[in-house]
Amino acid sequence: MPDHETMERNRAVMRQFEECINTNDLALGEKLISASAAFTAPFSPTPLYGAKGYLSVVDFMRRSFPDVHWTIENMVADEKTIAVQWRCTGTFCGTASFAGLLPNNRKFSTTVMNFYTFDAEGRIVKDVTALGIAGILQGIGAFPPL
Repeated sequence: MPDHETMERNRAVMRQFEECINTNDLALGEKLISASAAFTAPFSPTPLYGAKGYLSVVDFMRRSFPDVHWTIENMVADEKTIAVQWRCTGTFCGTASFAGLLPNNRKFSTTVMNFYTFDAEGRIVKDVTALGIAGILQGIGAFPPL
């Protein structure tokens, strides 16, 4: 029988996580993300750990897209994992290039899918991104591996 209390707790964590990544709040991130959670990023040859590591990915995005914003559009949960459909928007007007391109003031809006795994205390321990078309573009060399 599903543990509805745990599923609701994890949903609440994801709503706080949405706030965390949009405000780049390290203190909130440390509450929500396990210190042992390892994340991969295209700019780091080694995994990044915990809230500081995860938010370094947010910092990376903000250098190219200062107004980047994530909105939860949909969530499906069980006791240990939540699938989240995000709407990600931004303007390519920052100070850094992205995927080899220079800022050009173009706006984007896209959906992405992530799968988050939680520990027994309700902290995020794993984030897996569904690559979709990005996987094809990566495979043909349009941008570096994630």
